[in-house]
Amino acid sequence: MNVHASALAEAHLPDEQTTAFAREAIADLSQQPKKLSPKFFYDATGSELFEAITKLPEYYPTRTELAILRERGGEIGKIIPEHAALVEFGAGATTKVRLLLGHCRFAAYVPVDISGDFLKAQANGLKRDFPALGIYPVAADFTTPFELPRQVASMPKVGFFPGSTIGNFEPQEAQAFLKSARKILGTGAQMIIGADLEKDEKVLHDAYNAAGVTARFNLNVLVRINRELGGNFDLSAFTHRAIYNRERHRIEMHLISKKSQTVRLLGTSFSFRPGESIHTENSYKYSIERFAALAQGAGWRVRESWTDAARMFSVHALEVAE
Repeated sequence: MNVHASALAEAHLPDEQTTAFAREAIADLSQQPKKLSPKFFYDATGSELFEAITKLPEYYPTRTELAILRERGGEIGKIIPEHAALVEFGAGATTKVRLLLGHCRFAAYVPVDISGDFLKAQANGLKRDFPALGIYPVAADFTTPFELPRQVASMPKVGFFPGSTIGNFEPQEAQAFLKSARKILGTGAQMIIGADLEKDEKVLHDAYNAAGVTARFNLNVLVRINRELGGNFDLSAFTHRAIYNRERHRIEMHLISKKSQTVRLLGTSFSFRPGESIHTENSYKYSIERFAALAQGAGWRVRESWTDAARMFSVHALEVAE
């Protein structure tokens, strides 16, 4: 640990966010088994690669959730007061919030995302199309506490967490996030959240191993480490693999070392055996009942749930439990 602290002290990293990235990457790669947080996929390139993944025919979650938002948007929209601020955690592209705006008119939109450049570009595009909407981007790690803009302080808050991102957390981490979101949103908060459902393993395997873009997305975390932290990962020496862990109800994404190698990052060396993995992401799959229990453990109550006809994906409206 002293070596790690010394390496960070001598690195003269440009900002707090990069320092946090370095600290977490070094700590995670020092563990056995090695891991890296999926939140570090999402620089501008990673965000663009993920948007490309969502358009692949094998990748069902995005198009299925979009269909739910289109078909049940009127019901979902009734939950959001006209004078509310919609706070989107991990905002990314504005496709889904635009669908909500087709069914309701909230007063303000607060997109929160770790990728500041991508966030700003998306917010600017939305502002052009909805000039009357107050838009207040927040560049932050939404998994940790952050301050909401003062412009929305007096407004009722509705959290928006679409996609299957809740599945990227370990169950106890998911509850911690939901508790944090409840505190950030404040008294009387509500939340609209997407959760992927359990299904046939072949469908899951195909969705998370689709085409070369999925591999590039997974490898992008190493690209970031090389560029931002001065790492020397050889991308050609790692391969993407996604497997379904039936016992734990989750897809696991890994980067597998093809050979024996040593990688350096800010003065710290990491050795890899042939076949050794960096575990980069989990995607937990829920039943309606297990998700309701998860939310209840974090102080939320499921007000209503919607699924597609094939029950591939779910969208839930949560309210703070009394």
